[in-house]
Amino acid sequence: MMATDTHPESEEAVAAAVRVAFEAGEPLRIIGGGTRAALGRPVQAARRLILDRLAGITLHEPAEMVIAAKAGTPLAAIEAALDAKGQMLAFEPADFRALFGSQGTPSIGAIAAGNISGPRRIWGGAARDSLIGLRFVNGRGEIVKSGGRVMKNVTGLDLVKLQAGAWGTLGILTEVTFKVVPKPETIATLALDGLDDPAAQAAMSAALASPFEITGAAHLAAGLAGETARTLLRIEGFGFSVDYRAGELARLLAPHGRLERLDNAAGRALWAAIRDGLPLAEPREAALWRLSLKPSEAAAAVAAIRARRDARAYYDWGGGLVWLATAADGDAGAGVIRAAARAAHGHATLIRAPEPVRAAVSVFEPGPAPVAAITARIRAAVDPAGLLNPGLMHAGA
Repeated sequence: MMATDTHPESEEAVAAAVRVAFEAGEPLRIIGGGTRAALGRPVQAARRLILDRLAGITLHEPAEMVIAAKAGTPLAAIEAALDAKGQMLAFEPADFRALFGSQGTPSIGAIAAGNISGPRRIWGGAARDSLIGLRFVNGRGEIVKSGGRVMKNVTGLDLVKLQAGAWGTLGILTEVTFKVVPKPETIATLALDGLDDPAAQAAMSAALASPFEITGAAHLAAGLAGETARTLLRIEGFGFSVDYRAGELARLLAPHGRLERLDNAAGRALWAAIRDGLPLAEPREAALWRLSLKPSEAAAAVAAIRARRDARAYYDWGGGLVWLATAADGDAGAGVIRAAARAAHGHATLIRAPEPVRAAVSVFEPGPAPVAAITARIRAAVDPAGLLNPGLMHAGA
């Protein structure tokens, strides 16, 4: 059955739509800009609540380093407003349209709901670390405000952090507030060529353990970045500082090879590709996983997976994050991949796969029973009828 689409234009309209659904006992599929609608388990809902018309920047105080916007505001509008004041979002949000072949527009609310964070996370933290306030509608159709416009200590249940990464299952975000940071004057991308995965892991670890403030560390195997493997490091800041640190890194990493400084355009393109998963975007029919691992064990984890099935992979966050593509047949490698991730003190998320696979396989890592019980109690408190994106993250939840 085709779902009916509703495009509320205000927070009050969102709340009214949820109250109607609550009274009728009808589940809702919550969608922001629609660019990641194919991520997660399939949701069975007769109505889709699409927030693309709930848009507009509601606060930008450059001196206070804070910006707030309605949830459906395009990410591009946020970044343009910040850029005009020499500012940016620290967590470098990703754009997954190429991965899914989607035509929507990334929205700031969906970035918050999915905790979408890019390569700069190793320096600036995740989206949830910059998210300091929000407004949302709970499963009863009530409007809730949490957090504020300044960082502060929190006691009790921190609804702001809980909403980041809840994918709309704990409430419908209507407005989000982020702290921001100054844009760097200079960005330099440094490359080591020809390293295999273990050698690249060692080089990235050495750079990240140095005092030279790395804001990106990634490794692309041969064929993903060109004819040879390429290990990338990024440093940012004032020009004189970047030049000094680049020179010191070259000396530090000399045992690993010659460090080459790329031109700005090439460097920016590479980091955008790493952020957005582009090296593994094709073929579209392949399953795509993201593994969060102990960085020092990432190369061994990928090797263990490759010993049992064909897979292509690249490393971000110095090996703390691995993007991995493999065939989508059967369980899309879930058993093999999750076993390797757990052995490396991590977990795996199925980012992209055909709908039947996502219906049969746990998309998000199944949590321990005590954590699942706590999650269920929290959800029962904010969405007692289980109407918001039911089953998106876990079967029956």
